[in-house]
Amino acid sequence: MNLNLYIANKIRKGEVTGKKLAGPVIKVATLGVTIGMVVMILSLGIGTGFKREIRNKIVGFSSHFQIINYDYNTSLETNPIERDSVFVNQISQIEGVTRVQEFATKPGLIKTTENIQGIIIKGMGTDFDWNFFNSIIIEGERPDIYQSTTSNDIIISSTLAKLLKLKVGDRVPTYFFQEKIRPRNFRISAIYDSHLPEFDKLYVFADIRHIIKLNNWNENQITGYEITLDGFDLIAPLSQQIDLLAASRISPDGGLLRSTTINQQQPQIMGWLDMLDMNVTVILILIILVAGFNMISGLLIIILERTSMIGILKALGKQNWNIRKVFIYLATFIIAKGMIWGNIIGIAICILQHQFGIIHLDPDNYYLDSVPVFIQPLPIVYLNIATIIISYLMMIGPSYLITRITPVEAIRFD
Repeated sequence: MNLNLYIANKIRKGEVTGKKLAGPVIKVATLGVTIGMVVMILSLGIGTGFKREIRNKIVGFSSHFQIINYDYNTSLETNPIERDSVFVNQISQIEGVTRVQEFATKPGLIKTTENIQGIIIKGMGTDFDWNFFNSIIIEGERPDIYQSTTSNDIIISSTLAKLLKLKVGDRVPTYFFQEKIRPRNFRISAIYDSHLPEFDKLYVFADIRHIIKLNNWNENQITGYEITLDGFDLIAPLSQQIDLLAASRISPDGGLLRSTTINQQQPQIMGWLDMLDMNVTVILILIILVAGFNMISGLLIIILERTSMIGILKALGKQNWNIRKVFIYLATFIIAKGMIWGNIIGIAICILQHQFGIIHLDPDNYYLDSVPVFIQPLPIVYLNIATIIISYLMMIGPSYLITRITPVEAIRFD
Protein backbone atom coordinates (compact mmCIF):
# COMPACT_ATOMS: atom_id res chain seq x y z
CA MET A 1 0.00 0.00 0.00
CA ASN A 2 1.18 3.51 -0.83
CA LEU A 3 1.26 5.07 2.66
CA ASN A 4 1.79 8.62 1.34
CA LEU A 5 -1.25 8.36 -0.92
CA TYR A 6 -3.30 6.84 1.93
CA ILE A 7 -2.50 9.75 4.29
CA ALA A 8 -3.22 12.33 1.58
CA ASN A 9 -6.57 10.71 0.86
CA LYS A 10 -7.43 10.72 4.59
CA ILE A 11 -6.62 14.44 4.82
CA ARG A 12 -8.72 15.14 1.73
CA LYS A 13 -11.73 13.33 3.23
CA GLY A 14 -11.28 15.03 6.60
CA GLU A 15 -10.71 11.74 8.39
CA VAL A 16 -7.52 12.83 10.18
CA THR A 17 -8.00 13.97 13.77
CA GLY A 18 -7.14 17.49 14.80
CA LYS A 19 -8.12 20.86 13.39
CA LYS A 20 -10.72 20.80 10.63
CA LEU A 21 -9.43 23.60 8.38
CA ALA A 22 -8.34 21.21 5.65
CA GLY A 23 -11.88 20.50 4.41
CA PRO A 24 -12.94 24.11 3.72
CA VAL A 25 -9.47 25.00 2.39
CA ILE A 26 -9.51 22.09 -0.04
CA LYS A 27 -13.01 23.06 -1.22
CA VAL A 28 -11.97 26.68 -1.79
CA ALA A 29 -8.79 25.62 -3.61
CA THR A 30 -10.76 23.17 -5.78
CA LEU A 31 -13.35 25.84 -6.55
CA GLY A 32 -10.57 28.24 -7.51
CA VAL A 33 -9.10 25.73 -9.97
CA THR A 34 -12.58 24.99 -11.37
CA ILE A 35 -13.45 28.64 -11.91
CA GLY A 36 -10.03 29.33 -13.40
CA MET A 37 -10.40 26.43 -15.83
CA VAL A 38 -13.89 27.56 -16.86
CA VAL A 39 -12.72 31.11 -17.49
CA MET A 40 -9.68 29.93 -19.47
CA ILE A 41 -11.79 27.66 -21.71
CA LEU A 42 -14.31 30.45 -22.27
CA SER A 43 -11.54 32.95 -23.03
CA LEU A 44 -9.97 30.56 -25.51
CA GLY A 45 -13.30 29.64 -27.13
CA ILE A 46 -14.63 33.19 -27.36
CA GLY A 47 -11.33 34.66 -28.56
CA THR A 48 -10.97 32.00 -31.25
CA GLY A 49 -14.65 32.23 -32.18
CA PHE A 50 -14.66 36.02 -32.49
CA LYS A 51 -11.54 36.01 -34.64
CA ARG A 52 -12.90 33.20 -36.81
CA GLU A 53 -16.30 34.83 -37.37
CA ILE A 54 -14.88 38.25 -38.32
CA ARG A 55 -12.33 36.63 -40.63
CA ASN A 56 -15.02 34.55 -42.33
CA LYS A 57 -17.11 37.66 -42.95
CA ILE A 58 -14.19 39.59 -44.45
CA VAL A 59 -13.24 36.59 -46.60
CA GLY A 60 -16.88 36.37 -47.70
CA PHE A 61 -16.53 39.83 -49.23
CA SER A 62 -13.03 39.50 -50.67
CA SER A 63 -11.84 35.83 -50.51
CA HIS A 64 -8.39 34.72 -49.30
CA PHE A 65 -6.50 35.73 -52.47
CA GLN A 66 -7.17 38.02 -55.42
CA ILE A 67 -5.41 37.79 -58.79
CA ILE A 68 -5.47 41.19 -60.50
CA ASN A 69 -3.64 43.30 -63.06
CA TYR A 70 0.06 43.96 -62.30
CA ASP A 71 -0.33 47.75 -62.38
CA TYR A 72 -0.41 48.68 -58.66
CA ASN A 73 -3.34 50.93 -59.43
CA THR A 74 -4.52 52.43 -56.12
CA SER A 75 -7.69 54.03 -57.49
CA LEU A 76 -11.13 52.44 -57.34
CA GLU A 77 -11.21 52.29 -61.16
CA THR A 78 -9.51 48.98 -61.97
CA ASN A 79 -7.65 47.90 -65.08
CA PRO A 80 -8.85 44.61 -66.56
CA ILE A 81 -7.24 41.25 -67.18
CA GLU A 82 -8.28 38.69 -69.78
CA ARG A 83 -10.29 35.64 -68.79
CA ASP A 84 -7.97 32.62 -68.83
CA SER A 85 -9.51 29.17 -68.29
CA VAL A 86 -6.10 27.46 -68.38
CA PHE A 87 -4.83 29.66 -65.54
CA VAL A 88 -8.04 29.08 -63.54
CA ASN A 89 -7.56 25.33 -63.94
CA GLN A 90 -3.94 25.57 -62.71
CA ILE A 91 -5.03 27.49 -59.60
CA SER A 92 -7.91 25.08 -58.93
CA GLN A 93 -5.52 22.12 -58.92
CA ILE A 94 -3.50 23.52 -55.99
CA GLU A 95 -4.17 21.46 -52.88
CA GLY A 96 -6.13 23.58 -50.42
CA VAL A 97 -7.89 25.74 -53.03
CA THR A 98 -11.66 25.22 -52.90
CA ARG A 99 -12.92 27.82 -55.35
CA VAL A 100 -11.79 30.28 -58.04
CA GLN A 101 -14.33 32.87 -59.17
CA GLU A 102 -14.15 35.95 -61.37
CA PHE A 103 -15.11 39.42 -60.20
CA ALA A 104 -15.25 43.02 -61.36
CA THR A 105 -15.69 46.26 -59.43
CA LYS A 106 -16.58 49.86 -60.22
CA PRO A 107 -17.24 52.94 -58.05
CA GLY A 108 -20.56 54.67 -58.42
CA LEU A 109 -23.14 56.90 -56.81
CA ILE A 110 -26.65 56.07 -55.62
CA LYS A 111 -29.00 59.06 -55.63
CA THR A 112 -32.50 59.10 -54.26
CA THR A 113 -34.87 62.03 -53.87
CA GLU A 114 -33.55 62.71 -50.36
CA ASN A 115 -30.04 61.26 -50.11
CA ILE A 116 -26.89 60.47 -52.04
CA GLN A 117 -24.25 57.82 -51.27
CA GLY A 118 -21.00 56.69 -52.86
CA ILE A 119 -20.65 52.93 -53.36
CA ILE A 120 -18.52 50.23 -54.95
CA ILE A 121 -20.57 47.91 -57.12
CA LYS A 122 -19.12 44.42 -57.32
CA GLY A 123 -19.98 42.14 -60.18
CA MET A 124 -21.07 38.53 -59.65
CA GLY A 125 -20.61 35.90 -62.32
CA THR A 126 -22.22 32.49 -62.78
CA ASP A 127 -19.38 30.98 -60.71
CA PHE A 128 -20.15 33.18 -57.68
CA ASP A 129 -20.11 31.39 -54.30
CA TRP A 130 -23.43 32.12 -52.56
CA ASN A 131 -22.68 30.29 -49.29
CA PHE A 132 -21.69 33.44 -47.41
CA PHE A 133 -24.50 35.61 -48.76
CA ASN A 134 -27.11 32.95 -48.09
CA SER A 135 -26.23 33.35 -44.40
CA ILE A 136 -26.45 37.17 -44.31
CA ILE A 137 -29.37 37.95 -46.64
CA ILE A 138 -32.17 39.08 -44.32
CA GLU A 139 -34.82 40.07 -46.84
CA GLY A 140 -35.70 39.27 -50.43
CA GLU A 141 -34.16 36.78 -52.82
CA ARG A 142 -30.78 36.71 -54.51
CA PRO A 143 -30.72 37.93 -58.15
CA ASP A 144 -30.90 35.50 -61.05
CA ILE A 145 -27.60 36.01 -62.89
CA TYR A 146 -27.78 32.77 -64.84
CA GLN A 147 -30.02 34.02 -67.65
CA SER A 148 -28.75 34.97 -71.10
CA THR A 149 -29.81 38.59 -70.54
CA THR A 150 -28.13 40.88 -68.01
CA SER A 151 -30.02 41.03 -64.71
CA ASN A 152 -30.91 44.47 -63.33
CA ASP A 153 -31.32 43.09 -59.80
CA ILE A 154 -28.86 44.10 -57.08
CA ILE A 155 -28.17 43.27 -53.43
CA ILE A 156 -27.62 46.15 -51.01
CA SER A 157 -26.96 46.22 -47.27
CA SER A 158 -29.50 47.08 -44.59
CA THR A 159 -27.23 50.00 -43.67
CA LEU A 160 -27.59 51.51 -47.14
CA ALA A 161 -31.30 50.65 -47.25
CA LYS A 162 -31.93 52.56 -44.02
CA LEU A 163 -29.68 55.45 -45.04
CA LEU A 164 -31.34 55.86 -48.44
CA LYS A 165 -34.82 54.77 -47.27
CA LEU A 166 -35.03 51.90 -49.71
CA LYS A 167 -36.68 48.48 -49.57
CA VAL A 168 -36.84 45.29 -51.60
CA GLY A 169 -38.42 45.93 -55.01
CA ASP A 170 -37.47 49.64 -55.15
CA ARG A 171 -35.74 51.08 -58.17
CA VAL A 172 -32.31 52.54 -57.45
CA PRO A 173 -30.96 55.30 -59.74
CA THR A 174 -27.19 54.76 -59.87
CA TYR A 175 -24.62 56.91 -61.67
CA PHE A 176 -21.14 56.07 -62.92
CA PHE A 177 -18.56 58.62 -64.00
CA GLN A 178 -16.17 58.27 -66.95
CA GLU A 179 -15.90 60.59 -69.93
CA LYS A 180 -19.57 61.21 -69.28
CA ILE A 181 -22.10 60.28 -66.62
CA ARG A 182 -23.61 56.86 -67.25
CA PRO A 183 -26.85 56.16 -65.34
CA ARG A 184 -28.30 52.76 -64.51
CA ASN A 185 -31.67 51.96 -62.95
CA PHE A 186 -31.28 48.86 -60.79
CA ARG A 187 -33.92 47.01 -58.76
CA ILE A 188 -33.29 45.81 -55.21
CA SER A 189 -33.88 42.05 -55.07
CA ALA A 190 -32.35 41.39 -51.63
CA ILE A 191 -30.96 43.12 -48.55
CA TYR A 192 -28.02 41.75 -46.56
CA ASP A 193 -26.59 42.55 -43.13
CA SER A 194 -23.06 41.44 -42.27
CA HIS A 195 -22.76 43.72 -39.19
CA LEU A 196 -19.51 45.06 -40.68
CA PRO A 197 -20.21 48.77 -41.27
CA GLU A 198 -16.95 49.28 -43.19
CA PHE A 199 -18.26 46.88 -45.86
CA ASP A 200 -22.02 47.37 -45.53
CA LYS A 201 -21.80 51.09 -46.30
CA LEU A 202 -19.68 50.46 -49.37
CA TYR A 203 -20.56 47.30 -51.29
CA VAL A 204 -23.46 46.69 -53.65
CA PHE A 205 -23.59 43.45 -55.64
CA ALA A 206 -24.84 43.14 -59.21
CA ASP A 207 -24.51 41.10 -62.40
CA ILE A 208 -20.87 41.22 -63.56
CA ARG A 209 -22.01 41.99 -67.11
CA HIS A 210 -23.08 45.47 -65.97
CA ILE A 211 -19.52 46.25 -64.81
CA ILE A 212 -18.04 44.97 -68.07
CA LYS A 213 -20.37 47.18 -70.13
CA LEU A 214 -19.88 50.24 -67.91
CA ASN A 215 -16.08 49.95 -68.23
CA ASN A 216 -16.31 49.49 -72.01
CA TRP A 217 -14.49 46.17 -71.70
CA ASN A 218 -14.95 43.26 -74.04
CA GLU A 219 -16.72 40.09 -72.90
CA ASN A 220 -13.45 38.39 -71.94
CA GLN A 221 -12.22 41.15 -69.61
CA ILE A 222 -12.71 41.21 -65.82
CA THR A 223 -11.07 42.86 -62.81
CA GLY A 224 -9.60 39.57 -61.64
CA TYR A 225 -10.09 36.27 -59.86
CA GLU A 226 -10.89 35.54 -56.23
CA ILE A 227 -9.42 32.40 -54.66
CA THR A 228 -11.00 30.70 -51.64
CA LEU A 229 -9.02 28.23 -49.52
CA ASP A 230 -9.96 25.42 -47.15
CA GLY A 231 -8.95 27.58 -44.21
CA PHE A 232 -7.38 30.88 -43.22
CA ASP A 233 -4.23 29.15 -41.96
CA LEU A 234 -3.41 28.06 -45.52
CA ILE A 235 -2.76 31.64 -46.70
CA ALA A 236 0.89 31.66 -45.60
CA PRO A 237 1.79 28.15 -46.90
CA LEU A 238 0.14 28.75 -50.30
CA SER A 239 1.12 32.40 -50.71
CA GLN A 240 4.44 31.77 -52.45
CA GLN A 241 2.99 29.10 -54.73
CA ILE A 242 0.11 31.33 -55.88
CA ASP A 243 2.44 34.35 -56.21
CA LEU A 244 4.81 32.42 -58.47
CA LEU A 245 1.98 31.02 -60.57
CA ALA A 246 0.46 34.49 -61.05
CA ALA A 247 3.81 36.16 -61.76
CA SER A 248 4.79 33.56 -64.34
CA ARG A 249 1.51 33.84 -66.23
CA ILE A 250 1.12 36.41 -68.98
CA SER A 251 -2.47 37.42 -69.67
CA PRO A 252 -3.75 36.75 -73.23
CA ASP A 253 -3.67 40.53 -73.82
CA GLY A 254 0.03 40.65 -72.87
CA GLY A 255 -0.49 42.00 -69.35
CA LEU A 256 1.12 40.66 -66.19
CA LEU A 257 -0.69 39.38 -63.10
CA ARG A 258 -0.11 39.66 -59.36
CA SER A 259 -1.74 38.21 -56.27
CA THR A 260 -2.80 39.91 -53.05
CA THR A 261 -3.89 38.27 -49.80
CA ILE A 262 -6.75 39.31 -47.57
CA ASN A 263 -4.11 40.46 -45.03
CA GLN A 264 -2.73 42.90 -47.62
CA GLN A 265 -6.18 44.07 -48.67
CA GLN A 266 -7.40 44.68 -45.11
CA PRO A 267 -4.26 45.30 -42.99
CA GLN A 268 -5.99 47.35 -40.28
CA ILE A 269 -8.72 44.82 -39.50
CA MET A 270 -6.38 41.84 -39.76
CA GLY A 271 -3.81 43.54 -37.52
CA TRP A 272 -6.53 44.23 -34.98
CA LEU A 273 -7.63 40.57 -35.05
CA ASP A 274 -4.04 39.40 -34.57
CA MET A 275 -3.90 41.45 -31.37
CA LEU A 276 -6.68 39.27 -29.96
CA ASP A 277 -4.23 36.38 -29.71
CA MET A 278 -2.04 38.44 -27.40
CA ASN A 279 -5.05 39.45 -25.30
CA VAL A 280 -6.17 35.84 -24.90
CA THR A 281 -2.62 34.77 -24.01
CA VAL A 282 -2.34 37.45 -21.32
CA ILE A 283 -5.72 36.45 -19.87
CA LEU A 284 -4.74 32.77 -19.76
CA ILE A 285 -1.42 33.53 -18.04
CA LEU A 286 -3.08 35.74 -15.43
CA ILE A 287 -5.78 33.19 -14.65
CA ILE A 288 -3.26 30.34 -14.34
CA LEU A 289 -1.17 32.48 -11.97
CA VAL A 290 -4.22 33.39 -9.87
CA ALA A 291 -5.30 29.74 -9.68
CA GLY A 292 -1.71 28.75 -8.84
CA PHE A 293 -1.41 31.25 -6.00
CA ASN A 294 -4.77 30.07 -4.73
CA MET A 295 -3.34 26.56 -4.65
CA ILE A 296 -0.16 27.74 -2.92
CA SER A 297 -2.06 29.54 -0.16
CA GLY A 298 -4.32 26.52 0.34
CA LEU A 299 -1.38 24.12 0.53
CA LEU A 300 0.46 26.37 3.00
CA ILE A 301 -2.58 26.47 5.27
CA ILE A 302 -2.89 22.69 5.16
CA ILE A 303 0.84 22.24 5.90
CA LEU A 304 0.61 24.61 8.88
CA GLU A 305 -2.49 22.83 10.10
CA ARG A 306 -0.72 19.46 9.89
CA THR A 307 2.55 20.59 11.46
CA SER A 308 2.11 18.19 14.39
CA MET A 309 1.43 15.31 12.04
CA ILE A 310 4.55 16.19 10.03
CA GLY A 311 6.64 16.17 13.24
CA ILE A 312 5.29 12.75 14.27
CA LEU A 313 5.99 11.30 10.80
CA LYS A 314 9.56 12.64 10.97
CA ALA A 315 10.01 11.22 14.45
CA LEU A 316 8.91 7.83 13.10
CA GLY A 317 11.65 8.01 10.47
CA LYS A 318 9.79 9.40 7.47
CA GLN A 319 12.08 11.30 5.09
CA ASN A 320 11.28 14.84 3.96
CA TRP A 321 10.65 13.74 0.39
CA ASN A 322 8.11 11.12 1.46
CA ILE A 323 6.26 13.65 3.61
CA ARG A 324 6.31 16.15 0.74
CA LYS A 325 4.73 13.46 -1.43
CA VAL A 326 1.71 13.43 0.91
CA PHE A 327 0.98 17.07 0.16
CA ILE A 328 1.84 16.76 -3.51
CA TYR A 329 -0.70 13.92 -3.72
CA LEU A 330 -3.18 16.17 -1.93
CA ALA A 331 -2.49 18.96 -4.44
CA THR A 332 -3.00 16.41 -7.23
CA PHE A 333 -6.46 15.58 -5.88
CA ILE A 334 -7.36 19.29 -5.83
CA ILE A 335 -5.97 20.01 -9.30
CA ALA A 336 -7.53 16.91 -10.87
CA LYS A 337 -10.98 17.49 -9.42
CA GLY A 338 -10.91 21.20 -10.23
CA MET A 339 -9.76 20.60 -13.81
CA ILE A 340 -12.30 17.85 -14.46
CA TRP A 341 -15.20 19.99 -13.28
CA GLY A 342 -13.74 23.06 -14.98
CA ASN A 343 -13.52 21.26 -18.32
CA ILE A 344 -17.04 19.85 -18.02
CA ILE A 345 -18.61 23.21 -17.12
CA GLY A 346 -16.50 25.28 -19.53
CA ILE A 347 -17.05 23.03 -22.54
CA ALA A 348 -20.77 22.70 -21.71
CA ILE A 349 -21.18 26.51 -21.65
CA CYS A 350 -19.31 26.80 -24.96
CA ILE A 351 -21.51 24.16 -26.61
CA LEU A 352 -24.72 25.76 -25.34
CA GLN A 353 -23.64 29.22 -26.53
CA HIS A 354 -22.56 27.88 -29.92
CA GLN A 355 -25.81 26.00 -30.46
CA PHE A 356 -28.34 28.48 -29.07
CA GLY A 357 -26.57 31.89 -28.96
CA ILE A 358 -27.86 32.52 -25.42
CA ILE A 359 -25.67 35.60 -24.75
CA HIS A 360 -26.34 38.40 -27.24
CA LEU A 361 -24.17 41.31 -28.32
CA ASP A 362 -24.80 44.73 -29.82
CA PRO A 363 -23.72 44.29 -33.49
CA ASP A 364 -23.05 48.04 -33.80
CA ASN A 365 -20.18 47.67 -31.32
CA TYR A 366 -19.04 44.06 -31.70
CA TYR A 367 -19.84 43.27 -35.40
CA LEU A 368 -21.77 40.19 -34.18
CA ASP A 369 -25.25 39.68 -32.73
CA SER A 370 -24.23 36.95 -30.25
CA VAL A 371 -21.08 35.86 -28.43
CA PRO A 372 -19.16 33.62 -30.86
CA VAL A 373 -17.62 30.42 -29.53
CA PHE A 374 -15.36 28.00 -31.34
CA ILE A 375 -13.50 25.24 -29.53
CA GLN A 376 -11.14 22.62 -30.91
CA PRO A 377 -9.91 19.52 -29.04
CA LEU A 378 -6.18 20.14 -29.52
CA PRO A 379 -6.02 23.66 -27.96
CA ILE A 380 -8.09 22.40 -25.01
CA VAL A 381 -5.65 19.52 -24.51
CA TYR A 382 -2.67 21.91 -24.67
CA LEU A 383 -4.39 24.23 -22.18
CA ASN A 384 -4.91 21.36 -19.73
CA ILE A 385 -1.33 20.15 -20.08
CA ALA A 386 0.04 23.66 -19.55
CA THR A 387 -2.19 24.14 -16.49
CA ILE A 388 -1.02 20.84 -14.94
CA ILE A 389 2.67 21.61 -15.52
CA ILE A 390 2.49 25.17 -14.18
CA SER A 391 0.40 24.11 -11.18
CA TYR A 392 2.89 21.40 -10.22
CA LEU A 393 5.84 23.75 -10.63
CA MET A 394 4.14 26.19 -8.30
CA MET A 395 3.52 23.40 -5.76
CA ILE A 396 7.23 22.58 -5.40
CA GLY A 397 8.02 25.77 -3.49
CA PRO A 398 5.43 25.42 -0.68
CA SER A 399 6.33 21.75 -0.19
CA TYR A 400 9.88 22.80 0.76
CA LEU A 401 8.43 24.29 3.93
CA ILE A 402 8.19 20.73 5.26
CA THR A 403 12.00 20.40 5.28
CA ARG A 404 12.21 23.37 7.71
CA ILE A 405 9.98 21.70 10.29
CA THR A 406 11.83 19.86 13.12
CA PRO A 407 10.14 16.96 14.96
CA VAL A 408 10.47 18.45 18.49
CA GLU A 409 9.01 21.87 17.57
CA ALA A 410 6.37 20.30 15.34
CA ILE A 411 5.05 17.92 18.01
CA ARG A 412 4.76 20.84 20.45
CA PHE A 413 3.02 22.98 17.78
CA ASP A 414 -0.59 23.83 18.61
